[in-house]
Amino acid sequence: MDEIVTAEPGPPPAPGAEQYPSLALANSAIALPGGHYIDQLGTPAAANQWLTERGLAPVDAGMREMCAAQLRSLREQIRALFASRVAGLPALPAALAAVNDTLTRVPTAPLLQWDDKTGPYRAAPHPTTQIVDHALATLAADAADLLTSPDAERLTACGSAPCNRYLLRHGRRHWCSTRCGDRARAARAYARRTQPEGR
Repeated sequence: MDEIVTAEPGPPPAPGAEQYPSLALANSAIALPGGHYIDQLGTPAAANQWLTERGLAPVDAGMREMCAAQLRSLREQIRALFASRVAGLPALPAALAAVNDTLTRVPTAPLLQWDDKTGPYRAAPHPTTQIVDHALATLAADAADLLTSPDAERLTACGSAPCNRYLLRHGRRHWCSTRCGDRARAARAYARRTQPEGR
């Protein structure tokens, strides 16, 4: 059975994850050697912190398990879409439907509001009960933007097992971090040393 670690921060962001929060979301469950992995959204407090660090929720949002579970569910749907794009396969209909549903769950246009003293103004509704819906919609929109942008051509999976992160490739680099690159090179060197002669 895999061991889940929630307190560890994990490796640095993969290339592209600072530009695309949806890429950071997809990479928030990190597979590590030895059957371990880090889930940066494993608890409501961790999910709240993850959203706060990206400006998607206030520190005191009071995230509950149901909200954290919604975030983890969106992560899996976005990962499925990224995997389809990287493999050149059609998207899973359920993943596409989940992202589109998330996109349409909140109004995108600023609504007309009225202040008794200053009069009418336009603002996006942002009551505390909708913080998570807005965060999810923002992440879903970011994933849609990434998948339809020229950057989608550079989207790839980390080439170092057991890593499960995605990145935007720069040149020939297919690793999400120096640690994964070192691990992949060491595995190749080991394979060359242990390969029987005459092959």
